[in-house]
Amino acid sequence: MAEPHLIEMHELTRVYQLGPQEIHALRGVDLVIERGEYVAVMGPSGSGKSTLMNIVGCLDTPTSGRYLLDGVPVESLNDDELAAIRNTKIGFVFQTFNLLARTTALENVELPLIYARVPRHERREMAEEALAAVGLGDRMHHQPNELSGGQRQRVAVARALVNKPSLLLADEPTGNLDSQTGREILDLFKELHERGNSIIMVTHEDDVAHEAQRIIRIRDGRIQ
Repeated sequence: MAEPHLIEMHELTRVYQLGPQEIHALRGVDLVIERGEYVAVMGPSGSGKSTLMNIVGCLDTPTSGRYLLDGVPVESLNDDELAAIRNTKIGFVFQTFNLLARTTALENVELPLIYARVPRHERREMAEEALAAVGLGDRMHHQPNELSGGQRQRVAVARALVNKPSLLLADEPTGNLDSQTGREILDLFKELHERGNSIIMVTHEDDVAHEAQRIIRIRDGRIQ
């Protein structure tokens, strides 16, 4: 049997009620993303790209339509099942790093494994491996305030990768970095993609988007 697409969306809509007003954030999105693809999502603010990414990341569910992640129909899952999928299938990288201040890089990377109830010795090994994969093997016992911005973002990438997720979801990953450090993170993404990771990156910068193999542009809740 053929392996399912990584992501498959059919006629996906998302409508928010704001008092008496209906906001149509997504209006019938059809999208297929294959395993191992590196895709950038672009769109002006209010285009629906954040809503799309929240649904891809199982942080939100569609109003109607279908969303299959690894062949699993996400729209039919309850909150606990969504949380389980977020924890095992998706690695998140945010613009703001979201690291815990008074803990080491290693402990930050271990966090998703604690939620996933991985035993301690195994956790340590997996976290060390993830940090080595992003070039921070020699910095694992440093706290975030002892690391540069680029190193902090690498810790965040290691944390996203530690569960070996099906998908790496990056929201403006270079947004808080100077251009040289941003370049390092994009080189890291390229390397991760070459190693077989599937990556979806939200960005509003053209040059960043062109790092990906494919650019998806969204406007007024529709893919162009």
